[in-house]
Amino acid sequence: MIEAYTAAGRRVGDTMGDSAMRRLLRRFTASEAELDAEELQRDAVESGSTPCRDALRGQLVSVTGRLRTVVYTPRTTLPTLESELYDGSDLVTLVWLGRRNIPGIQPGRGMTARGRIAVRDNRKVIYNPHYELEAQR
Repeated sequence: MIEAYTAAGRRVGDTMGDSAMRRLLRRFTASEAELDAEELQRDAVESGSTPCRDALRGQLVSVTGRLRTVVYTPRTTLPTLESELYDGSDLVTLVWLGRRNIPGIQPGRGMTARGRIAVRDNRKVIYNPHYELEAQR
């Protein structure tokens, strides 16, 4: 049997292409966390950022994602504010040295951070990153 396809890749007679059907099926079968991760990855690609999973030690990167946690660590010598940025592919820990609080840095907030990747305890870290907060939704 011969099947004919349109220029858009749809089989003649189909109202919906196979890829559209797969995306629709995926939306019904994927968990909320998986869908959220896919959305974060799409946003990161659209912003032109480096995916966190591809960031290598010593590389100067721009990463975009959502803050998962924000923790103030009081130390006797130098207080630090640490946050985990998640872009759907991996985490990067952002560390601001000498800071107790930064207005707008809170869990759930979207942001883009720029800096050099370091590795501490097998985790990717950017110390004192330059950052831009996304408008709250």
